[in-house]
Amino acid sequence: MVSEKVIIKNPTGLHLRPAGVLCKEAMQFKSLITFNFRGGAANAKSVLSVLGACIKSGTEIELVCEGEDEELALKTLVDAIESGLGE
Repeated sequence: MVSEKVIIKNPTGLHLRPAGVLCKEAMQFKSLITFNFRGGAANAKSVLSVLGACIKSGTEIELVCEGEDEELALKTLVDAIESGLGE
């Protein structure tokens, strides 16, 4: 299991478009991918789970990847978040 904390930089947080981008990236991997935030946890492969987390701009989340491709999954998702998830 690997994890890394990252801050959401999107001005409007994780609304539908960036949540979809995050899920699309996460679904490429076999690993279980979740993120922890303010005492909660969400499945990064589920758009509804990501949207339900109500993540605002500036919120720190901890990505957690567990599985055979966990290292690559973590790096890819951190890079995607830091680049603004397409926004």
